[in-house]
Amino acid sequence: MAYLVIIALVLALVLGPGVWVQHVLKKYARPEDRYASTGASLARYLLDKHGLQSVTVEVTESGDHYDPIAKAVRLTSDKHDGRSLTAITVAAHEVGHAVQDHTGYAALKWRTRLVRAMSGIEKIGAGILVISPILGILTRVPALGLLTFLAGMLTLGTSAVVHFITLPTEFDASFNRALPMLDQHRILKSPDRAHARRLLTAAALTYVSASLMSLLNIARWIAILRR
Repeated sequence: MAYLVIIALVLALVLGPGVWVQHVLKKYARPEDRYASTGASLARYLLDKHGLQSVTVEVTESGDHYDPIAKAVRLTSDKHDGRSLTAITVAAHEVGHAVQDHTGYAALKWRTRLVRAMSGIEKIGAGILVISPILGILTRVPALGLLTFLAGMLTLGTSAVVHFITLPTEFDASFNRALPMLDQHRILKSPDRAHARRLLTAAALTYVSASLMSLLNIARWIAILRR
């Protein structure tokens, strides 16, 4: 019984943040026409107000984010074209990252460097994962199981490390950048400010929830290796 309780607690800790984030984002995605502006048009407005005309606003299928290399705010179609509280709040959060980049926010610079460095490590890990089963068949060396495990750690663990280390960057984008912008330009309807704070917290925790899922996958690798 104690073992089951521990498993339940671990799953709650790992899956809970992601479930909460998705719940909050979905909750405030209705009504869909809450605001006159779409997420894309609001992002464009806020960028222009900060002199960031060179930063583009694009639609993406790979999750809402700001790309500091391409200088682009990228929003999924429901945020890009949506007029909900979720759409405009998430758009403001991503503009917050663009403002961080423009002002030379040190934590974002470190985050960008870490992402670049870790992407190389992930590619190495992925390559090992691809070739290790073939080597195992050809050589029948048990130690290749350890090699596969280490590759899994490289591919799954690096993103978790990056997102946990750069968590302050997310909260700064939400509460030191996006919320003041929304207040300054009187974007939010009066009853929505408290809800926007919840959304900005969810936006900041989005990557953390993904990182926790990566840690769960690492635990699965460990379990496989012990068999």
